[in-house]
Amino acid sequence: MKLLGSVFLLFAAATALPAAKNLEVYFIDVEGGQATLFAPPGGDSLLIDTGWGGFNRRDAGRIAAAAKLAGVKRIDYLLITHFHTDHAGGVAQLAEKLPIRNFVDHGASVETDKAAEVLFATYKDFRSKGNHIQVKPGDKVPMKGLDVTVVSGGGEAIASPLPGAGQPNPACASFKKMDLDKTENAQSVGVIVQFGDFRLADLGDLTWNKEYDLVCPANKLGKVDAFVVSHHGTSSSNSPQLLRALSPRAAVENDGAKKGGSVEVWKTLKETPGLQDTWQLHFAVDGGKDNNAADPFIANIDEICEGKWLKLTAMKDGAFTIENSRNKYQKTYAK
Repeated sequence: MKLLGSVFLLFAAATALPAAKNLEVYFIDVEGGQATLFAPPGGDSLLIDTGWGGFNRRDAGRIAAAAKLAGVKRIDYLLITHFHTDHAGGVAQLAEKLPIRNFVDHGASVETDKAAEVLFATYKDFRSKGNHIQVKPGDKVPMKGLDVTVVSGGGEAIASPLPGAGQPNPACASFKKMDLDKTENAQSVGVIVQFGDFRLADLGDLTWNKEYDLVCPANKLGKVDAFVVSHHGTSSSNSPQLLRALSPRAAVENDGAKKGGSVEVWKTLKETPGLQDTWQLHFAVDGGKDNNAADPFIANIDEICEGKWLKLTAMKDGAFTIENSRNKYQKTYAK
C-alpha cells in the first residue's frame, strides 16, 4: 500500500508540473538549405522552409525528429521564404510525415525555367490541401503564441519602420550596390519573430540590394537578439549595413559543408559590434580553421554527418540559450 501511495504521489507531482514557458527554436540540418522550427508554449508551430526533397526523405525525417522533440504533432504554419529546391523542395515529403495547416508565401515564383515550374507546381498541389496565406511586407502571420511580422517579400520591403526602429544607420554611407538579382532569392519573405522581449530576424536568402531597402538610410528593423545568417552565409547577402543595423548578440548559420559559409561573410560577422558568437550547422570546408567558429559552436564537424541540430530556447525577458546537440555545449545570453 505504501508503494502504491508513493507511485500515486509521484504521478500527481509529475502531472502538476508547470507547462513549458519558453520558446524553442530548432535549427535543423538540411545540408545547406533551411528548415527552422518554432515551438512557442501553448501556441501554434511555425516551420520556415522544408529543406531539399530526395535524399531518401532525409530532410523530412530530420524535421519530423525535431518536431517530436519539441512536442509538435503538426505544422500549423509553414512559411516558404522563396521557391528554390533547398527551401521548398521538401514540402511533399514533409506532408507525408506531418499535417500542414497553413501555407504562407509571397505568391507565384518569378522564375520560369522548367525546373522552377515543376517545383512551384508541386508546391501548389500540396498547398491546395491546406489554407493559403499570401503575405506582403507589413503583414502579420496570424498565429498564436508568436508575433511574426513580414518585413520583405515579393521583391518589396516594409515602407515604415517597425515600432522602436527608424534610427539613422551610419554604415549606409559606405554601401555599394551589386548587380540586380532577378532570381527568387530577391523575392524572399523575411520576418522578425518576437516572443516577449526576444527578437529574431530570418530573411531567407534575401540579397544585398534588397537588404539596403530594409536598413538604409534608416534602420527600419531595429536591433535583434538573434539572426539567422542570410543565404546560408553567402557573400551576395549579409552586408555590413544589415549586420550593423540588426546588431545581434548571436548568429546562426544554416550552411552546408560546401555550401555557404563564405570567408567574406565570416569576416563581416566577426567585425559586427555586439555580436558575441556565430553558431554553424556545418564546418565550412573552404573556410578552414581560421574562418569557422570554434568546435563547441558547430553542430556538424564532418562532411558526412549525422544531421545534428542547434536549439535556441528564448525567455520572454529577452534572455536565451543556444545548445549544440552534437556535444551538448550550451551558452546563455543574458537579457
